[in-house]
Amino acid sequence: MRGFVRAALNAVRPVEVVPSPNIWHWPDVYEVENRAQDVHGAIWSALSEECPFDGRDVVDVGCGDGFHLPLFASSARSVVGVEPHPPLVVRAKHRTAGLPNVRVAAGPAQRLPLDDGCADLVHARTAYFFGPGCEPGLREADRVLRPGGALAIVDLDGLAEPYGPWLRADEPRYDPVAVERFFADNGFSLRRVTAQWRFEKREDLESVLRIEFSAEVAERAIASVDGLSFPVGYRLHVRRKPKGLIV
Repeated sequence: MRGFVRAALNAVRPVEVVPSPNIWHWPDVYEVENRAQDVHGAIWSALSEECPFDGRDVVDVGCGDGFHLPLFASSARSVVGVEPHPPLVVRAKHRTAGLPNVRVAAGPAQRLPLDDGCADLVHARTAYFFGPGCEPGLREADRVLRPGGALAIVDLDGLAEPYGPWLRADEPRYDPVAVERFFADNGFSLRRVTAQWRFEKREDLESVLRIEFSAEVAERAIASVDGLSFPVGYRLHVRRKPKGLIV
């Protein structure tokens, strides 16, 4: 996955914003991808069990064009989407214009444009938090969380078939075991989730795989998938901010 893997590798570099080639360059195809992902809601079920957000204040870091904001807004008290790429900020604002409990702010994960202690849940899905190098964002999440609040990071499971091998083939330097170790060392729990991706048309499936992978890997992936769906493994990493001093 060009967007995910390159961002993961670039995260260790001292840059303010790590580009996401998939959604930055092909937002309409990425919209198709978002609609195809997790058709049974497995990720949402796991997130709701680990970090209930009904009636609470949610921050979605790297919200892209705001695809997940209405889903949070359906039960959260308030939702703030934070996104560094200006064209996506515009799209997210347009998507959520009719939702009074949602606002979209421009900014990077390392400098969230939010007050201290304003959120109960900070969520990021395949955005910024890719392992070593994301420590500034971890500190920012802790700053905006209230005591007892949770940081929930959803990333792709590079060990799960069939998507994981495609990831690793696209960029052999990406080490999913090292990423898991990083999050464990930083106090996160780990829950593996298998989501089903399902497309309406074969051409949509092929278009999505071609924006996510290099040409060679994309064609290999396309050839290995029969029909319109395939499973994708994710990892849900959760860390809670302490409620107070332990004595």
